[in-house]
Amino acid sequence: MKNKTYLILITIVSALGGLLFGYDTGVINGSQYFFSQYFDLDAGMKGWVVGSALLGCFVGAIISGPLSSAIGRKYSLIISSILFTMSAWGSGLPDFLPQSVSLLVMFRIIGGLGIGIASMNAPTYIAEIAPAKIRGTLVSYYQLAIVVGFFVVFLATYFIGSTATEAENIQNGWRYMLWSELIPSLSFLILLLFVPKSPRWLALKGMKSEALAVLKKIHGDEIAEIEFREIEHSIEKDKKKVKLNLFAKGVFSILVIGTVLSALQQFTGINAVLYYGADIFERALGFGKEDILQQQVLLAAVNLVFTFVAMATVDRVGRKPLIYIGSVGMITGFVLLGSTLMTNSVGILSLIGVLLFIASFAMSMGPVVWVVLSEMFPNNMRSAAMSIAVAAQWAANYLVTQTFPMVAESEVNSSEFWNGSLPYFIFSAFILGIIFFTMKYIPETKGKTLEELEEMWNIPEEAKIKE
Repeated sequence: MKNKTYLILITIVSALGGLLFGYDTGVINGSQYFFSQYFDLDAGMKGWVVGSALLGCFVGAIISGPLSSAIGRKYSLIISSILFTMSAWGSGLPDFLPQSVSLLVMFRIIGGLGIGIASMNAPTYIAEIAPAKIRGTLVSYYQLAIVVGFFVVFLATYFIGSTATEAENIQNGWRYMLWSELIPSLSFLILLLFVPKSPRWLALKGMKSEALAVLKKIHGDEIAEIEFREIEHSIEKDKKKVKLNLFAKGVFSILVIGTVLSALQQFTGINAVLYYGADIFERALGFGKEDILQQQVLLAAVNLVFTFVAMATVDRVGRKPLIYIGSVGMITGFVLLGSTLMTNSVGILSLIGVLLFIASFAMSMGPVVWVVLSEMFPNNMRSAAMSIAVAAQWAANYLVTQTFPMVAESEVNSSEFWNGSLPYFIFSAFILGIIFFTMKYIPETKGKTLEELEEMWNIPEEAKIKE
């Protein structure tokens, strides 16, 4: 019991990187109205300030692989926490700093770097410390942390905004909202000092006694010995350190499968709903300004509750069944929303459609993609492959974020036929593609050790580069 408690505690600490991702997403949307007024931003500049962090995320994800291989998962997460802290402090633009949009964007990009690094290293670290039977549940803590951060920041920005006048919020309220991220970012930094290094990374670097010591502390002596032998076998089976040629036959296909799955998570439209939720509720669903915050909190609450559903079922039901169930739910939700828009019958059914989509995503593609990505790549390509897959996810996120308002405000979407529904049918088509892609290419990883999954791919000898 003691070992299990320790395992859960270090999982929670590492998952705080996800909480900061969710918090950062929510805080920029909660504060953007006020700093847009302060800087008198037009629509293009507003989109640039909001979306700039995603460019940092993309770069952070690319460098996270080499960084993680060189200094390990723990120290990579510490670097991300320092970047989070710098971003939270600088984005509020203290009085002694120049009050410029360019400086705000610079600090947003710094925060994005932290998110990109953490988004690869946090789920990888959790997967490498977790026993096979509960690995899916523990990796799901990362997605849970994202939605918790998203939910908490809505409450925080509402509290800050409601205790001041609009003029005060335009002058300083947005700064306090952005500075509020200092609390979780500094907590993340301090707590990371107390978590162990990844035992698999230690073993890869030849520090076998340290790796075994960490495994014993996490799993107990008996299980630790079994885990260690499996790790040792996977590393030393070729008698020399082996790298995998990512572009070799049999390896490149694994990389492509993981990368496509990662990008498809964003083409569900989830971040269009999260980033532009206020616009959807106000314009598409016809809610008044006074109702928007209430609807957004409801959205965040549904996201949170159904993430718990995923955590309770991912190691029982399996990864692929959850993707199928969730995909059907997401399509149903968007078709319901789109149909009510097309027929000018916007109302409670439209809201149910949005919430059904969020609930279905939260119990499937949200956490399951992170679980599968953290499991499916062989040990000797995991850092590089995760880096590429996560970078593709951030690129897809940026693409959806930039194109959604363009499609939503296009003449075609405003036509009498589509009547504002076109984006949701486009997203539904992508979700249908997810079902077929999962059937054909995604392996079921439930209950298998990382080493068993590596054997499953049958990587050819010519793909291995001996040093």
